[in-house]
Amino acid sequence: MSGGAVLMWDEAVTGYDFGAGHPMDPVRLSLTMGLVEAYGLTRAPGLTVRAAPAAGDSTLRLVHRQDYIDTVRRVSADPLVADGSYGLGTEDDPAFAGVHEVSALIAGQSVGAAEAVWNGEALHGVNFAGGLHHAMPGSAAGFCIYNDAALAVARLLELGARRVAYLDVDVHHGDGVQAAFWDDPRVLTVSLHEHPRALFPGTGWPEESGGPQAEGSAVNVALPPGTGDAAWLRALHAVVPELLAEFRPEVLVTQHGADTHAEDPLAHLALSLDAQRAAAEAAHGWAHEHCDGRWLALGGGGYAVVDVVPRSWTHLVGIAAGAPVPPESEVPEEWRRTVYARTGQAAVPMRMTDGRETLWKSWQDDGYDPGDAADQAVLATRRAVFPAHGLLP
Repeated sequence: MSGGAVLMWDEAVTGYDFGAGHPMDPVRLSLTMGLVEAYGLTRAPGLTVRAAPAAGDSTLRLVHRQDYIDTVRRVSADPLVADGSYGLGTEDDPAFAGVHEVSALIAGQSVGAAEAVWNGEALHGVNFAGGLHHAMPGSAAGFCIYNDAALAVARLLELGARRVAYLDVDVHHGDGVQAAFWDDPRVLTVSLHEHPRALFPGTGWPEESGGPQAEGSAVNVALPPGTGDAAWLRALHAVVPELLAEFRPEVLVTQHGADTHAEDPLAHLALSLDAQRAAAEAAHGWAHEHCDGRWLALGGGGYAVVDVVPRSWTHLVGIAAGAPVPPESEVPEEWRRTVYARTGQAAVPMRMTDGRETLWKSWQDDGYDPGDAADQAVLATRRAVFPAHGLLP
């Protein structure tokens, strides 16, 4: 294994554009890459930047039905034929010219990164344009056309991986990835998200724990609205490390939706940038502890497209590259000028931190607090899935 990291980037992924006013503004991708470059990360000795080809039909069929792929291609050629069937042409997933090509391109980057990690070309792979975790085998959903995260996992299995762990820390439940591997004991899916009573897609209850051939393979931590850094990090560490140690994955795939942030306009958790950075650091550590370093990190949701997403994912790239950006560092002036030129927004965060300390109480050391709603969520998850892994709840 060569070590180092590969960052997948093709400027054409910014063509994933549902139109003016849609929350999934592709400027978040170009601003992220601009901040990565402004910090000199593309020149870091531990990072290679490259692009992969778009995923072809044979790859897309690892997760998606051919009739759905054919429909996306037809809508891509003529968006006016979209009528809401297959989830295309809806408010969440409007049709646009070229939707098949750019969606397949994003999927290709995640699959290419997975191949690089599995084949030993790189220890870590990053595709922050990916993480489109809501797409189902036969339909678009939640701003997602092709499920690149599930495709990357499926490709790892095709290449010979015996066990793959998928960790999703987006504010929304990773429903599409869970569905793709619901009855597959080779894949452990863990999703930490806002409670389904409060947020799309309305799934991700702790009782959703896998199919009859894979009981305990789906893990859902459904946290109450308003959950902040300390409770969220406590929940993450109360569930993930024990499961990874027992499952013994050969690769860790993580989805880093930035919409858990307190400033995100579409959800109701209250995390800081510092907690998101801490989650990326934890994922990196778990990959080394359990997977000989094999780690694929993806983007995901995130709709504070200037103030949060670029900083969060730049931290992710820096951690993967072995060149972490110090939280106290000042955001480069050249990038702030780019933000103003692209968006007209003059007030931009000045540093790579929200000024929060990422401290939390250990579940193992501090014990369960029955009066705490986040602790109730953690215990529900542990009771639902830990016995299936031979672990005490």
